[in-house]
Amino acid sequence: MTAAARLTLTTLAVAAALAAGYFAGTRNADHGAPVAAADASPATAAAPGGKKILYYRNPMGLPDTSPVPKKDSMGMDYIPVYEGEDAGPDDTGAVTVSPARLQTLGVRTAAAELRTLDEPVRAVGRVAINERSVVDVAPRFEGWIERLHVNASGDPVRRGQALFTVYSPELVSAGSELQIAERLQRDAAADPAASESAKRLADATRARVSNWQMKLPDGAKSGSGRLTFTAPANGVVMEKKAVEGMRFMPGDALYRIADLSTVWVLADVYERDLVRVKPGQHAVVTLDAFPGRTFDAKVAYLYPTLDAATRTTPIRLELANPDGLLRPGLFAHADVNTGAAAPTLTVPASALIDSGERQVVLVAQDEGRFLPKAVKVGRRGSEHIEILDGVAAGERVVVSANFLIDAESNLRAALAGFTAGKDAAAGAAPSYSAEGTLDAIDLSGGSVSITHGEIPALKWPPMTMEFALASPEVGKHVAPGSPIRFQFEQRAPGEFAVTRIEAAAPASAGHTGH
Repeated sequence: MTAAARLTLTTLAVAAALAAGYFAGTRNADHGAPVAAADASPATAAAPGGKKILYYRNPMGLPDTSPVPKKDSMGMDYIPVYEGEDAGPDDTGAVTVSPARLQTLGVRTAAAELRTLDEPVRAVGRVAINERSVVDVAPRFEGWIERLHVNASGDPVRRGQALFTVYSPELVSAGSELQIAERLQRDAAADPAASESAKRLADATRARVSNWQMKLPDGAKSGSGRLTFTAPANGVVMEKKAVEGMRFMPGDALYRIADLSTVWVLADVYERDLVRVKPGQHAVVTLDAFPGRTFDAKVAYLYPTLDAATRTTPIRLELANPDGLLRPGLFAHADVNTGAAAPTLTVPASALIDSGERQVVLVAQDEGRFLPKAVKVGRRGSEHIEILDGVAAGERVVVSANFLIDAESNLRAALAGFTAGKDAAAGAAPSYSAEGTLDAIDLSGGSVSITHGEIPALKWPPMTMEFALASPEVGKHVAPGSPIRFQFEQRAPGEFAVTRIEAAAPASAGHTGH
């Protein structure tokens, strides 16, 4: 070879080496150090196209997400989901709503927090007369009504107001006897025995009139036999049987008067709520006749009987009626405050979505993401509901527009279920293939341990993990420690089953997509 040829070959070799060095340097500059890239967490990984990371999902397909980077129980990094990227339908029903749509829907949230729950027992009833304030006007002697001074039911009366005037022969007789006895007592002043007899006759006559609960006026003493009855209490005439000219017998109730300055509300409480109602508890009464107004009351008595047809027991509420607005017979709603003093975890009542079959709240997560959570509900207050399980204190729940978000969540979960069902029906479960080393096999337990390489389709790094065997036949012809090529499929979130194993050349590595 001539010197010129050798010089040409040397020049080409140097140029090739320089080109290789330049290419390698360019590759490292573009992609960074491979080790550093492998060790970078999802929190520091560059988002493709500068997109924003919304959240991190479980690498094994389990229905679990995180607003911050984390690792699963196997040490695998959660996979970031970027803005505009579809992580695929899942059965959690999680929904991501854009900030513009959140504002359009008017979504508001509130924190689940500890509070003393006002736990009212709601009952319906009717306004009734206070039975302790009812009086009857019933003469204890026979007579005739000569004149009515109050002649209509519903008229208000005051204590001492004239009601009616009567004539009675018994009053005439009593007046005459008293007149005679007093005259004899005066005439027999010189005869102690006669005077004493006259005095006893006068006292007997006065006692008889006193037993009639009457007081003879001067007219009765003169034998007129006429007397005016007056109202024994303030109130309203509820019943009037008296008619001018009518004859009445001893004990006939001619007037019934009730004082309505205080009234009762007789409300029916279901037997399941009886244990929570006690005398002395405060209650709030509302009436259809006066919308927007409330009246304070107090539980005065629980009746000792139960209506077998309605399974309710009446309770008696007492409340003041100074303006006379509460008329007997009005329909009433009563809320008896039976709240316990100990605080409990609650959410606003509007946060609960109750379909009858499930009870759900929407928990607000980062970046406009909402996750439906099933909850166990306890006592219900007027504005808040006790949560026994499903939500932790401090979590924010949606309290407005939650039905719209829940509808979208149900649609997403339904689509995920539909897709999964369709794939299962067609026998098209997601399938993947890879290469690795068979570490151990348990045919009786139906499991196998494999060290495999990176699987980009699932974003899995190289690792050792345990798979289920689709059938015992799959692993019968390969010995532990052998390099293998295997296929597996995802049958459920976090559940992967090996469907095929075959021996591979020891030098083989890598994987193939699914």
